[in-house]
Amino acid sequence: MRASGIIVSVLLLPLLSACSGGGRQREAAVLFATEAGEPEAPLHYDLHEIQQSGTIVAGTLSGPDTYYEYRGRETGLQFELAEAFAQSIGVRLRMEASPDTASLLVRLERGEIDFIALDMPGWRTFGEGSLLAGAIAEWHTPERVARIREQTAVLTTYTVRRRMRPAMQDAGRGVISAYDDLFRRHSATAGWDWRLLAAQCYQESGFDPEAVSSMGAQGLMQLMPGTAEAMGVPEGRCFDPGENVAAAARYIRRVSQAFGDVDEARERICFTLAAYNGGAGHVQDARMLARKAGRNDACWAEVAPFILRLSDPAYYRDPDVRHGYMRGSETEAYVRLVMERWEEYRRCARPFAAGSTPAPARRSLQDGEYRSRVKRPGEWTPQGRDGEPADSL
Repeated sequence: MRASGIIVSVLLLPLLSACSGGGRQREAAVLFATEAGEPEAPLHYDLHEIQQSGTIVAGTLSGPDTYYEYRGRETGLQFELAEAFAQSIGVRLRMEASPDTASLLVRLERGEIDFIALDMPGWRTFGEGSLLAGAIAEWHTPERVARIREQTAVLTTYTVRRRMRPAMQDAGRGVISAYDDLFRRHSATAGWDWRLLAAQCYQESGFDPEAVSSMGAQGLMQLMPGTAEAMGVPEGRCFDPGENVAAAARYIRRVSQAFGDVDEARERICFTLAAYNGGAGHVQDARMLARKAGRNDACWAEVAPFILRLSDPAYYRDPDVRHGYMRGSETEAYVRLVMERWEEYRRCARPFAAGSTPAPARRSLQDGEYRSRVKRPGEWTPQGRDGEPADSL
């Protein structure tokens, strides 16, 4: 099928991703080859090919009004618009952020993305006369954009519908909450002091097992549905206190492993809390920025300022920042408040004896038989500094 002097074009078929997300893997450059082996024009998918593949790839910039990850969920106006458009044509969306508009235009030219989701004005596709361009022009109306903009404003204002319980149920008896048994039971899985789990739970849900956030987080430890599924929570069981706390403890252990290079236990706790709230990728971005600035990236106090700066375009569009914009003020406050409450709980509740479970009993001879007698608070003997074992973290 080859004639001398005639350029033969070889079409490379698009590859479908083997991952469960069904995303399409783009072959970025050489989709046609000449006799001399030189690259020719890249392949651009039009509407029918996108629908056949099952995935549309959008490019945008990271930012609060465009696209970012928040508590494990993708959001932002351009993401929500692109997601709605993808659903309207019956495909999944894959959103990819670039550092600037020039990079987006290059990627569009190369066929790495199908369209640019930015107000520039409107969305841009390759080839204004394409079926995809026509579908976008028909769908992307001012009325629809205004409606989704309003919905997104509500969605991205993080609120939790919850009935707050007291932060301390009975300080005199060292009872933090009705769920102290669960925190003690699963603290070993997390590798944390049970009172730290309690402090985090109060920050998340106020000890309300029915709490639901505007982003879809559920239960005592405010697990996102995807996280709950990944941690093995049976469908429909995320509001069960035992399932929720057990899954959160497993997730905390997994997140903590991302900071295995942080040797100091207390510092690692701070990084893990930040990642639980804002995402491990964002926290690693902040650590990278701290290193670039000559700071200690294993010290939370030196990384926290860069967590805050990830809401500044000068930082979240740094070419080395991989996960873009972050609502850093919320994450910084989250870590600070949980750690402060943990200190309060450590002063009031014993390391291994609080809540509804009786404290370890001593045996006494009564009427010729040994019986258990629960110690009163004043009878405790300190076990070390501050009355607790050295490894209580």
